[in-house]
Amino acid sequence: MMILQKIKDWVVDMFTLGDDKMPDSETIEAIESGVEFRGAKLWILVLAIFVASLGLNTNSAAVIIGAMLISPLMGPIIGMGLAIGINDFMLFKRAAKNYLVATVFSVATATLYFLITPFDEAQSELLARTSPTIYDVGIALCGGLAGIVALSSKSQRMGNVIPGVAIATALMPPLCTVGFGLGTGNWLFALGALYLYLINTIFISLATFIGVAFVMRYPKKVFVDKAREKRVKQIITFISIVTIIPSVYITFQMVQETIFKDRCQDFCREVVQTDKAKIISHEYDYAHRTIRVVLLGEEVDSLEIEKMRKSQVLYGLNNAVLELVQGTKGLDEESVKGMISESKNKLLATQRQLVENTQEIRVLRDSIEHAQTVTESSRILLPELTALYPQVTSVTTGQSLRTYWADSVMLDTTVFLVDVVVSSAITPSDEARMNSWLQMRLGRNDIQLHVMLDAPNKTASTKPTLTKTTKTRR
Repeated sequence: MMILQKIKDWVVDMFTLGDDKMPDSETIEAIESGVEFRGAKLWILVLAIFVASLGLNTNSAAVIIGAMLISPLMGPIIGMGLAIGINDFMLFKRAAKNYLVATVFSVATATLYFLITPFDEAQSELLARTSPTIYDVGIALCGGLAGIVALSSKSQRMGNVIPGVAIATALMPPLCTVGFGLGTGNWLFALGALYLYLINTIFISLATFIGVAFVMRYPKKVFVDKAREKRVKQIITFISIVTIIPSVYITFQMVQETIFKDRCQDFCREVVQTDKAKIISHEYDYAHRTIRVVLLGEEVDSLEIEKMRKSQVLYGLNNAVLELVQGTKGLDEESVKGMISESKNKLLATQRQLVENTQEIRVLRDSIEHAQTVTESSRILLPELTALYPQVTSVTTGQSLRTYWADSVMLDTTVFLVDVVVSSAITPSDEARMNSWLQMRLGRNDIQLHVMLDAPNKTASTKPTLTKTTKTRR
């Protein structure tokens, strides 16, 4: 027993920060100062998002890592965990508000970048930021704990721990991938990346809370008003439960998915693959409980396939559906890999085509709406013009292209035609006032007004009013 006690004391002594521990008040003050997002921090965040987006666009891991080192995103997330750990509801509100501000600005910046960039192909670094795994949960938890321990230490506070946590937990790339999804109209990309970002946020905050409340044992905030203290504790407890329950569920689902995929891998390696039939490609779909395997070599007969399916029970895969793709006899491994690669490329091309078609449909819809607005202008203008000029009998509107010579150069300009038919002639001054009224009413300065008498071969004005329009070279 004495030996065990000595070992325990030695372990405790080894893990105790001792003189290396910063005063609690200084650590809390340092974390609180990192919560605010305004001024230089916001500028740095926006620029870091641009750098990360460029890195994802060019598939450069080095650039992405650099952006994660630049980004100050960790501040509000650690601040929320600290606030829950010390029962500081005001700090939690401030940290949550700044976290939302940082997230909104980050997504808006990334979306703007991917809207204007001519490159919209999903690179491998982008694809890796759309599907969270159980490993992301573990990284966020361990990273968050490392972060709060480093912030509490004199020797490690200014070291490379916090930048290392920022790189490991990868908060920036998922935000940029959300912008990519929104900018290219790929909502599945955006939702998957946002899911990964929220998981990282929740588990970094949870790790900070654990570090503050159970490892570092920071003092709780003391209230003079005991009723207010009780209310704050209830709110903090509610927030903690609301955060932890989804976290536990997410972790459970990810563990189940990881176990399913590990079992599938063992099953395929030990049962499906043989000396005569090698696995070239495989897909494990946990949501639909399917195992899809492409085999190269001799075809497996139906009896052998049935035997494989019965073996699934031994691997805990009795509810999974096994799909074998065969018929590749006579082809070498490289040829089959080429076929698979070509198929994946076709799938990506189809996805890009869908995005392009969506964008074209949006443009066409906008054009149709614009055309409808132009054609319906006459119905809006006729009653109003008649009230101002009783002699007006009809109005015709339309958009057209006017082509003319200017110093031996052919130029084009867009004009908005308004033809007004009147029952009796109007004076040039009335026509000028009508033209000015139309410009203000329609909110455009490219109007070409033409007033005509409601009689053949007669016009109320031999010289139609032309407004000055912008010339564009063709």
